[in-house]
Amino acid sequence: MGRQLWRQTWPMAIGALALLSFQLVDSAFVARLGTEPLAAQSFTFPLSFLIIGVQVGLGIAIAALISRALGAREQERAGRLGSLVLLIGSVTIGSLVILLWWLQAPIFRLLGADADTLALIRDYWAPQLVAAWLGALLYFGYSLFRAHGNTRLPGKLMVVTSLINLLLDPLLIFGWGEWQGLGLPGAAWASVIAFACGLTIVVFTLRGKHWLTWQGLKQEARQSAKAVLGIAGPAMISQLMPPLAAMLAISVVAGLGQAEVAAWGLVTRLETLSLVVVLAMTMSLPPWLGRCYGSGDWAQIGRLMRLAAKVVVVWQLVLGVLMALLAPWVAGGLSGNPEIRDDLALLIRFLLPSYALLGLCMLVVSAGNALGWPLRAMLMSGARLFIFYLPCLWSGAYLGGLEGLAIGAGTGNALAGLAAWQLYRSVTDKKVAAQANKKATVRADPSRGG
Repeated sequence: MGRQLWRQTWPMAIGALALLSFQLVDSAFVARLGTEPLAAQSFTFPLSFLIIGVQVGLGIAIAALISRALGAREQERAGRLGSLVLLIGSVTIGSLVILLWWLQAPIFRLLGADADTLALIRDYWAPQLVAAWLGALLYFGYSLFRAHGNTRLPGKLMVVTSLINLLLDPLLIFGWGEWQGLGLPGAAWASVIAFACGLTIVVFTLRGKHWLTWQGLKQEARQSAKAVLGIAGPAMISQLMPPLAAMLAISVVAGLGQAEVAAWGLVTRLETLSLVVVLAMTMSLPPWLGRCYGSGDWAQIGRLMRLAAKVVVVWQLVLGVLMALLAPWVAGGLSGNPEIRDDLALLIRFLLPSYALLGLCMLVVSAGNALGWPLRAMLMSGARLFIFYLPCLWSGAYLGGLEGLAIGAGTGNALAGLAAWQLYRSVTDKKVAAQANKKATVRADPSRGG
């Protein structure tokens, strides 16, 4: 089982590492432009996370519904569900992108951006929204492959798109020869080109598969609308909570100063990179859990979750402690500005070790959507942010400035992880015990096995 979990997870881990590395590299290149451009980019992160939250919620629906259909041997229905969710996803993300462009000025002012920062954001935001839409379409394609048990192609394509972005970033940001480059918008245009290349490969690959069925789509939409909304709705709400929390968090950080905003932007990029194994597992594990759920194998579900939890906690704890010890050097490599560097090192020391339990919470929320309790997963996601993380972060900032904010955020992450695992145990232990009792009863009296 451990080897099979590793085979399913490692391609996504490598791909996610490459994808998240290029996001961190983006910010590292932008940091070379100065504090103001990096702060401007940092203000856009919560809204970028908002788009990602919607796409991940729909991606969860794709993986969960298709894997359940495949577990029940309903191949044609799996094709219709894939087509249905891909169509809904492309239209939904497109509409959201248009809305965020239209409302950009009042939103960024509300987050604390001043007039000079708004001018920098305006030039960057248009290509960044185009990149977000293309990235969402690419993610939906990845979700379709994962639902069918293929994690290698998404992993490879994440690496390819990351390399394309890495090569284009310095060229488009800083220029070449006499050409001065595009500055901050160059980072967004590099992502546009990289995602467009990856999407082209996905489209041509899907042409050789039989995973999409357009016949009977209207009827399937009517029959499955409740199931799609039942998973995608709570999942999207769960995924939209982090962007909302990120907006509230950056508004708190903005009150501390522009250098603090820039450092916070870098540590949020580093956060997603350091959680790469967790993120990969939340992508590779749910389809497997969905198939076990479809076949009613709760004992296997329990074994899978215990193994995944051990991997997440041990890996993140070792990585977090190591990064805390190396914080001054890591911060120096990401930013040459001494003020940003010192603030970033402080944030790394207190936040990175707490991701061991944050990763556990993320694993439970992801599993909940595959195991038929999306509402509990949504509530746990909300509790993590609005009961544990934000109150601790705000209290820490109020009492101790940036250092207090870092301590508070780390404490909130730890409390959320412990609460999430307790919730998971309370739900699944009963299921495993009931299934074991049923099997024992059938062995004792075969006539009662149905």
